[in-house]
Amino acid sequence: MTPLALAPVMADALARWLEVEAATRDRSDHTVTAYRGDLLAFLAFLGGHHGQAATPASLAGLRQTDMRAFAAAERARGLGARSLARRQSAVRSFLRWISDREGHDLSAALSTRSPKYTRSLPRPLTPDQARTTLDLVAVGHDTPWVAARDAAVLMLLWGCGLRISEALGLDGADWPFPDSLTITGKGGRQRRVPVLPVARAAVGEYLRHCPWQAAPDQPLFRGVRGGRLAAGVVDATMRSARAALGLPPTATPHALRHSFATHLLAAGGDLRTIQELLGHASLSTTQVYTGVDDAHLMAVYHAAHPRG
Repeated sequence: MTPLALAPVMADALARWLEVEAATRDRSDHTVTAYRGDLLAFLAFLGGHHGQAATPASLAGLRQTDMRAFAAAERARGLGARSLARRQSAVRSFLRWISDREGHDLSAALSTRSPKYTRSLPRPLTPDQARTTLDLVAVGHDTPWVAARDAAVLMLLWGCGLRISEALGLDGADWPFPDSLTITGKGGRQRRVPVLPVARAAVGEYLRHCPWQAAPDQPLFRGVRGGRLAAGVVDATMRSARAALGLPPTATPHALRHSFATHLLAAGGDLRTIQELLGHASLSTTQVYTGVDDAHLMAVYHAAHPRG
């Protein structure tokens, strides 16, 4: 069945809602793009389900059965429980906004529950695995400055808890690093991140070998042609390192950020501080690391206890 075209009035309403989400709810560009896809999928389903393009006025007739039919259709397409829960959350947010704007009573449709799913725990590297990975990367490329660059980037992920996009977004103007960096993360949120001497030294070693100067208006981390280093290059470096060391596929660059949080927590760091260092908007996002630490403690218990 060919999807019905989105009605112009609905396209305008969707664009307006996304603007409101970005401006008032501090949504990142990535989240706004995901929400747009979620709503387009929902509105396309409604068009086929009812035989006519959805409009803000027609949404007044939405019922629980429509929402359940949408969920069933998405599951039939292979959408997992977690992705479906996020999609339904975006749809409900939009429906609440449209009901306020249009005066609809959508309480029946909004009462539909999202599917339950078990949130997967981050899989950090152990401290020894992280150190060994960085040591290998530091000598793992035939070109010394490239090896030093890759090691410096990964050190910022593990030593400072940066996202890969945050590390690669640094410019020459950020160098030399002060005792703490101001990082702009998701949703434009800024945070202060302490810089360990070992991280500063790793970046300094890279810059000593780099064929390009750290110009204020140029990227700090360069690709081999001088442009800003791409995340895919760092991913490839990590793939090579984990293959050489026999690490699992979960040993990605982002796993080093998970490792930063988990190792801090294991050393006695409190969740509020770790939340600030990671730039999480909600403490509930950071609390997932308590599950990681608990899992480690239970593994040690079962391995060491006489009755384990």
